[in-house]
Amino acid sequence: MRFRDALAHPGLAAIAEIKRRSPSAGDLRPAANPGELAREFERAGAAAVSVLVDERFAGSVEDLRTARAAASLPLLAKGFFREPDELAELKRSGADAVLLLLRDLDDDLTARLMAAARDLELDALVEAHDAAELERAVALGADPIGVNARDLSTFAIDRSAQLDLVALAPGDRVVIAESGIESRAQAAAAELAGADAVLVGSALMRAPDPAAKLHELIDRPLVKICGLTREEDVAVAAEAGADLAGFILARESPRRAAHVLPVPETMLSVAVFVGERHDAGSDLAQLYEREDGHRGRDAVLLRGDEPVAQVLDLPWQEGDPGHHAHAAARDGRIVLAGRLGPENVRAAIAEVQPWAVDASSQLELAPGIKDHDRIRAFVEAVRS
Repeated sequence: MRFRDALAHPGLAAIAEIKRRSPSAGDLRPAANPGELAREFERAGAAAVSVLVDERFAGSVEDLRTARAAASLPLLAKGFFREPDELAELKRSGADAVLLLLRDLDDDLTARLMAAARDLELDALVEAHDAAELERAVALGADPIGVNARDLSTFAIDRSAQLDLVALAPGDRVVIAESGIESRAQAAAAELAGADAVLVGSALMRAPDPAAKLHELIDRPLVKICGLTREEDVAVAAEAGADLAGFILARESPRRAAHVLPVPETMLSVAVFVGERHDAGSDLAQLYEREDGHRGRDAVLLRGDEPVAQVLDLPWQEGDPGHHAHAAARDGRIVLAGRLGPENVRAAIAEVQPWAVDASSQLELAPGIKDHDRIRAFVEAVRS
């Protein structure tokens, strides 16, 4: 399968990167074996593997050959390439795609390298770091396009700027969010901004078990703990491994929070509204219609003004024996809600296969006061 095509399937794909060191972080995994890692990443669900072939990263073309001999998934060769002859050698060594850095290449040379890659049946991943480079990549017809959160001059990471650029990329191109992704929530943020894939290197190379870390980043469903009102409950949800923290701001809710509380980088905050919404400083918003003085049944999850998922809930203070079957029949990203707890969430996941699960009332000692043991049990049940 071609590199681009491997990333174009529904859901978030992952490119696992093999690099022994980084100019910004120093040694990461000096003894890394590219063959063993490529094989493990393939088993863990990677859509492709990136191999650093530049000596500044303690890499070489031989690493590419070793990875090719061990795994069948597409391989991206990463380096600082300027000559068509370099691309030909990479192709012979097993590459399916090559990286082209717009920071180091003018449009004419980029176009010539893209043409050389096409002739060699290589995909060219054209990488942008700012809005001007993204505009250039689009004008050059690049597909896939990489958006790097790391400024290669200062090595600083700006995830917010990266997400804004991902959201600006044309929807008909495969877009890859690169660098700065260390948690499942950060990967989900890139997905919701419009990324088809994430490229992860340092976080994997630092992990005791790189393949397990890769699986963690792309594992679904996500876990949302909603109805949070206290910092200590947010801390327990984060420690337990929840990905989304929900803060209900609707005036009629007994679980109403005064405001959106701070969350760690391993979580995304979600402000929950009924009827009307305002800027609450959250990463995402969840909006229900108001019906007869209370929330409607279902909601929409929003990134800015863009709908990114459907929240499928039970009717207000009612049950529905067909709720899970109804949810399973819906297309797109589904956030499943409605009296979920540690006892029933596994069966719900098996039936619905949702993108995320959302629990609130079943994890409480009282409205807005969470039971820490039940939060931990709920997350453990989802992950088991």
